[in-house]
Amino acid sequence: MDETSGPGRFIPHERSIDLDAFQTELVELLPRLRRFARAVCRSDADAQDLVQATVERALVKRSGWTPGTRLDSWAFTIMRRIHIDDARSRTRWGKVLSPEDDHTLNVADAAQAGEALRADALAVQAAVRNLPDDQRLAVALVLIDGLSYAEAAVVLGVPAGTLTSRLVRGRQTLLQTLDEQGVTA
Repeated sequence: MDETSGPGRFIPHERSIDLDAFQTELVELLPRLRRFARAVCRSDADAQDLVQATVERALVKRSGWTPGTRLDSWAFTIMRRIHIDDARSRTRWGKVLSPEDDHTLNVADAAQAGEALRADALAVQAAVRNLPDDQRLAVALVLIDGLSYAEAAVVLGVPAGTLTSRLVRGRQTLLQTLDEQGVTA
């Protein structure tokens, strides 16, 4: 009996996966994508997530790549755009979830100010979650993710006027809910 067989030894099946030329080139590009992601991100976990998102988007959008052109440049562009979009989204969420204002500086105990702001941020987050779906999506796309009204309307598949009214109702509901809870928006 050799080392690879015997009682209790697991012998994995060799599985053949047929990859087309695009997929093969994308797999070969993975080490370079990982290296670029590590240069772009501050943490290894974020870099891994960025590589995964890039590969997923490249596979979904593969019709946007022209065979014979450089796949690496195309994939790096996708990665850069994902990173920029994520950074913008984190910045907007950061402003929603941990707002800083002039009142924070005037509080004697900064820990209490931070605690109060965190409580307010959680209240805002809960209020957004409790909006009806149509309003929540409009608020999320325009106020949090920063899409224009026209872009958000396209994403939701509704006319711009419909999006605007959903956004207005969502804002009004948020302001009323937060006012009732004593949260200053």
